[in-house]
Amino acid sequence: MTQQSTKPLTGIRIVDFSRFFAGPYCAQLLGDLGADVVKVELPTTGDPLRGQGPPFFADNGITWYATNRNKRSITLDLQAEAGRAVARELCLQADVVLENFRPSVMARLGLDYASLSAQAPRLVYASISGFGPDGPDAELGAFDLTIQALGGYMSITGERMGAPIKLGTSAFDMLAGMNCQTAIVAALLQRATTGRGQHVTTSLLESEVAFLANAAMEYLMTGTEPLKWGSEHAQQVPYKAFRTSDGWAVIGAGFQNFFTAFCKILGRDDLVTDPRFSTMTVRVTNRYELYAILDAEMLKFTTADIIASLERAGVPCARVNNMREVFELAQVQHRGMRVELDHPTYGTVPTLGPAARYSEFDITAGWTAPPQLGEHNTEVLSEWLGYSHQRIEELRATRIV
Repeated sequence: MTQQSTKPLTGIRIVDFSRFFAGPYCAQLLGDLGADVVKVELPTTGDPLRGQGPPFFADNGITWYATNRNKRSITLDLQAEAGRAVARELCLQADVVLENFRPSVMARLGLDYASLSAQAPRLVYASISGFGPDGPDAELGAFDLTIQALGGYMSITGERMGAPIKLGTSAFDMLAGMNCQTAIVAALLQRATTGRGQHVTTSLLESEVAFLANAAMEYLMTGTEPLKWGSEHAQQVPYKAFRTSDGWAVIGAGFQNFFTAFCKILGRDDLVTDPRFSTMTVRVTNRYELYAILDAEMLKFTTADIIASLERAGVPCARVNNMREVFELAQVQHRGMRVELDHPTYGTVPTLGPAARYSEFDITAGWTAPPQLGEHNTEVLSEWLGYSHQRIEELRATRIV
């Protein structure tokens, strides 16, 4: 099917006041779909992630590049009345306003939903916070680390007798950003029917708790606290990461057909009929006895050899890859999960490909590199607000931009 050039959010204007990770990630996803995203940053310093490092690239922290493609950057001093006035004008020209301050901040700036929607009833206003817009903890700040601890994930992540472990990325920042993106698109779709915008909210805490899935259901339905299982599974055995002679492999052979095939590859058909291991139920009960046997057997194989044998037998398995190995995977390359973006000043920068693709348009068409601080001041102020060159220079002279 021939792909069209127009993306679904083309023509949608977004003013993005967010900083750090969750909000910028949300705005990036909307920009991927064609929205015109204007990122409002502090003069001189910009988004704090620009300064987070090392490592740095072109004077920005590496993490900055993970969440800021497909945006235009302007700088505004929101502590100054004139800066807030410009920000308000931008908001009244927008379809969407996105922010991730504590709930009271935007009201103090006169840029809250109630103030703006009174003049712009079609406005979709999206707020991401640590704990939500109301409640006893609404004004508390949060980082992904503290939310992972508070929301329960660290209590179920890590080895059985080990310390609580944080996930390897800012997972719940990104999840909150994804939830907010979905909410914004839903609000825009509803606006097409009702003619009215609305205020949508999400938080890191709500995103994490909603993501607890079967671990939460185990507690809610049985009253039993889920345990940390490392790479293991509470109800399937064998199912974990095994050390090989030269690395690691994960194997999910809990179901009987997979277990039988796994044991045959290991040359241990006797385990299939051993009464301690003959069904999944008894394997769960006797997991440590079985793992002691399997761990020793797995050390006789290289990772490549055991994976090849398991794949031929249809047993779920994978090698544990580092980043280099991930991006060397033929399937990752085939699906275009590394994209190169060009910037006129700092050159080529890599970004990650999209998690979803569409038959009617090329989602990566027209993607732009993360912007320099204030790179689009003149462009946005003249295009969105009709400011003259003289007016923009006056704002520069007074350090409003």
